[in-house]
Amino acid sequence: MNLSLRVNGREYAVDVPPMKRLLDVLREDLRLTGTKEGCGEGECGACSVLLDGELVNSCLVPAVQADGAEISTVEGLSEKGALSPLQRSFLKHNAAQCGVCSPGMLVAARWFLDGEGRLPGESAREALAGNICRCTGYAAILDAVSEQEKPARRARRPAKPKPMPKKPARRSTRRAVAARQARKPATARRSVNATSRKSRRSR
Repeated sequence: MNLSLRVNGREYAVDVPPMKRLLDVLREDLRLTGTKEGCGEGECGACSVLLDGELVNSCLVPAVQADGAEISTVEGLSEKGALSPLQRSFLKHNAAQCGVCSPGMLVAARWFLDGEGRLPGESAREALAGNICRCTGYAAILDAVSEQEKPARRARRPAKPKPMPKKPARRSTRRAVAARQARKPATARRSVNATSRKSRRSR
């Protein structure tokens, strides 16, 4: 069956059996071997990818279901050939041991940080619960993801509208008072001057 896939922003046309697993299409037909197979039963999350923005286990998705879909794999996280901030954070915190779970963890963490389908108040620990690390390196993984939470939150926050510029306060200097008096009619100026002279005499 001829299928059209858009993977990491690139278009692919493949001829595969409709029920072939998306995981196998990615690894065998497209040579994107970053996505790993762990359990093959949708339990460990090692094969996690994004399918039209939703986090899925690619070992459970038939290829026909991905026809015309937008797919993101771990290879799509890098930015112009360089590691993304999330990947650098994993490296910094030594969040990879055997590395089998790392691609799925990274994709799931990116999905969590971007807020796609995120529940209100959901923590990284809860969001990554479907991804199993058999080396039990969860502490380092959570440290790496938590380090990226604040920058991701700032990026999602809508920009505040710029405040309207304030008009400069009116200053009552002698020059300003004289200028205002000069704009008044002559009769008004005489009355103001007379009043000021009387006030000075009374002092």
